[in-house]
Amino acid sequence: MKVIIPLAGKGTRLRPHTHITPKPMLKVAGRPVMDYVMDDVKALGNVEQVVYITGHLKDKVEAYASKAYGLPSVYIEQAVQDGTAGAVALAKPYVDQPVLIIFVDTIFDADLSIVNTTDADGIIWTKEVEDYQRFGVVVTNEDGHMTRIVEKPKDPISKRANIGLYYIRNWKLLYEGIEHVLKSAPNKGEWYLTDAFQYMIDHGAKIKVVDVDGWFDAGQVETYLDTNRVMLEKGRARKPALLGEGANIVEPVYIEDGVTIAHATVGPNVSVLAGSSITHATVSDCIIGGNTNITHSTLKHSLIGDRVHIEHVHGTASVGDDGVVRGSVAL
Repeated sequence: MKVIIPLAGKGTRLRPHTHITPKPMLKVAGRPVMDYVMDDVKALGNVEQVVYITGHLKDKVEAYASKAYGLPSVYIEQAVQDGTAGAVALAKPYVDQPVLIIFVDTIFDADLSIVNTTDADGIIWTKEVEDYQRFGVVVTNEDGHMTRIVEKPKDPISKRANIGLYYIRNWKLLYEGIEHVLKSAPNKGEWYLTDAFQYMIDHGAKIKVVDVDGWFDAGQVETYLDTNRVMLEKGRARKPALLGEGANIVEPVYIEDGVTIAHATVGPNVSVLAGSSITHATVSDCIIGGNTNITHSTLKHSLIGDRVHIEHVHGTASVGDDGVVRGSVAL
């Protein structure tokens, strides 16, 4: 099996953090988001090659993935951001067998091993949501096969959101569909992979729809912080070996060794990387990078990068790497 991972996007909803860090490499509970996905990929045991479709900060992606995962890989730059169909089209020279396609700015709970036993032409994983108007939703027939995907429906024709995880056994028909899509007029300036799936269905393909147990978005600050909370609750929590005087930890937290906490309350739902210092402060529902100093502050629902200095700040903040924020001191 081949695996295609499109990650060329700029992560605009997570700026300023994605100016110098690729979105899939931002950390949740101490690990890059894409690590959680790649754990499942490696566990399959039959991956012949991973094709990464890169773009924004491609050198960082290639350097990290080459070292971290130990799978045969190739990297292709998507120079023009023309949509998901355009991204997957770039992998065609390397696809000669069934393919798993994963968009890695989310974390999911799914049993990928079913790809080894399915007789369907493909599988699309979904998650039932209440706010279906925000998503592309998958409509199925009585046999549990996809009939169509509808983007942001006004009426509740389906609540099964498309989460960006696909297995295509009939890879030849997939690329026939992608070729058809790329020859068509773009939809709002882009060509969508889901239109290629529709082509497959219209030409007789059976694409099975499977619900995941969990789907956790890391594509914008609010959902990114909530995904951090979920990962802490699901077993990624840890406390450091040593705590300073006056340190109060409210679990769950992920705090690496080498973090200084003194006269401060940290948690719940806080991740802090090594080298950081939190003193005379209260921090909750935050992700804090490494070698950052927070003092005389109260932070909540905040995303703080590496090597940041925050002093006398009270409220919510999103501060990129090497930022400095100082508030006023009441006299």
